[in-house]
Amino acid sequence: MSEHESIKQSPLGQGTRYVNRYDPGLLYPIAREINWQAKGIDRSTLPFRGVDIWNAYELSWLDSRGKPVVRLAEFRIPANSAHIIESKSFKLYLNSYNLTRFGSESEVQAHLKQDLSQAAGGDVSVRLVRPDAPLQMGKLEGACIDDLEIDVEHYTPAPNLLQSSNEIVSETLVSHLLKSNCPVTGQPDWGSVQIRYKGGKIDRKGLLAYIVSYREHGDFHEQCVENIFMDIWQRCRPQKLSVYARYVRRGGLDINPYRSSIADEPVNPRLARQ
Repeated sequence: MSEHESIKQSPLGQGTRYVNRYDPGLLYPIAREINWQAKGIDRSTLPFRGVDIWNAYELSWLDSRGKPVVRLAEFRIPANSAHIIESKSFKLYLNSYNLTRFGSESEVQAHLKQDLSQAAGGDVSVRLVRPDAPLQMGKLEGACIDDLEIDVEHYTPAPNLLQSSNEIVSETLVSHLLKSNCPVTGQPDWGSVQIRYKGGKIDRKGLLAYIVSYREHGDFHEQCVENIFMDIWQRCRPQKLSVYARYVRRGGLDINPYRSSIADEPVNPRLARQ
């Protein structure tokens, strides 16, 4: 099935009846490899690993006596899982807990882990957080490049804007100007991106113009980050590279894909606009 056909059959852009009884069948997986296969590339050969961190702010169920329980949740879906989970279906699935009784919080956590792992085709971790727990605001560490003076001519991805020199550096760069669009509804997806690398010094103006060039691009968050990683990897040839995007919440969920050439695990800072 092509990506276009997968998206057409997903809940995105369709009128939806909200279900408030537990229903794992609402989850809609989309194969991660579809976009890469269309380019003639075997995704398993690509030089990154990583994780997609989802934060949920609207999770609730009923205890055994019918009283509501409210929690926040963090889900970590490994980048080597077979599927992404379409975001609207994820939201509908979480809504299906609203009028369902469970005997304990651990039972809910076990259902979430089992259902999401099955849909993703990988081991998904689940952490539940009380709504009165102290949540510290964070930031993406690095030098922000957003105030650079640049002329912008491209609003669809333009990898040719990426350049690097022979000067070897280790640095972390951040931009809050990332924007892409939902591939079905066209709704804007706003985000911040952190690029950490070691290698030939990347031209910062070119990098900023490249990030801005996603402004009219329609794709899923995860695919955008993988494209950014591979464009930098192929154009600038760093020795090490990680790309971390923090997207603004939509429908009670924010999605934060991380791709890296090394084996590490990102922190999960809640940014000011998340």
